[in-house]
Amino acid sequence: MKLTVRFWSYFADVAGCRDAAFEVEEGTTLGELHDQVCEQSPKLADARNSTLKAVGVDYKDDNFVLSDGDEISFFPPVQGG
Repeated sequence: MKLTVRFWSYFADVAGCRDAAFEVEEGTTLGELHDQVCEQSPKLADARNSTLKAVGVDYKDDNFVLSDGDEISFFPPVQGG
């Protein structure tokens, strides 16, 4: 399956790109894709547990099974005060 991953905010700087294409096997979960992303960009692994992930416009958890053509967004942890 072909997927598009979009990195938001400083994640784009860390990943070295705003968008990246990934090819994964059918049945791949969002968590498994996140592991692959962290392998390619190890600095993103530092925020692994606090990264927000969306498929399309809906936030999803790591158990969500991806489909061909999905667009996945990775958002850094929100900070504020």
